[in-house]
Amino acid sequence: MNDPFSSVKIMGIPFANTTRKQFVEQLQTRVKNHQNTFVVTANPEIVMYARTDNSYRETILKADYISPDGIGIIKAANSLKTPLSERIAGYDIFTELVEWANKTHQKVYFLGAKSAVISALKSKLSTSFPNIQLVGAHDGYFKDEAVIAADIEHQQPDIVFVATGFPRQEKFIAQHRHLSNGLWMGVGGSFDVFVGNVKRAPKFWQTHHLEWFYRLLTDPRRLKRQMIIPQFMWEIHKLKNK
Repeated sequence: MNDPFSSVKIMGIPFANTTRKQFVEQLQTRVKNHQNTFVVTANPEIVMYARTDNSYRETILKADYISPDGIGIIKAANSLKTPLSERIAGYDIFTELVEWANKTHQKVYFLGAKSAVISALKSKLSTSFPNIQLVGAHDGYFKDEAVIAADIEHQQPDIVFVATGFPRQEKFIAQHRHLSNGLWMGVGGSFDVFVGNVKRAPKFWQTHHLEWFYRLLTDPRRLKRQMIIPQFMWEIHKLKNK
């Protein structure tokens, strides 16, 4: 990792130890300087997946920054007595960068989600963020990756947001980031939240670190995914007591 921040390793994954404000400012600086940058926003689910998939682990370790997205990461760091400054949620980084890109007329490429979400995204950008130079917006159900890669190379965006979910988004970025000297970031389901298809937890739930529980209540299908959290904390408990 090439960054000005110290890092905290959790199960071998180095997380940037900084505040959200400092983190976003660093990304903005790198975009302005046309520095090629790969960002992973990692939660316990990603850490656990990387633990069992060496290829994916190697992919995310190539990132310039790994941000602690998820209160489970913060609690794990505290438990291991190597605390992180604060949680840096991927969606918050995404929205702050979109607002900044609008103010500074950056070229942005959006890749992922369903076609209806991309349509809603383009509509929202045109009305609320008209100064963004939208150089690409494509759903995540493409069959020919080479066509998308060629388009990104042609457009030379300053920022590429990839919302195809892990591990696909990180693997795509690692393979194609050389095509444009901008910021490449995997943002999971951020497009859906941004256009209102998925509701983010209200502030009360966010403040009390219960976003995961709110998502579970509003979408019980997430139960299997949420069960990763106690498994993750058990692994942290074992590490703490070694």
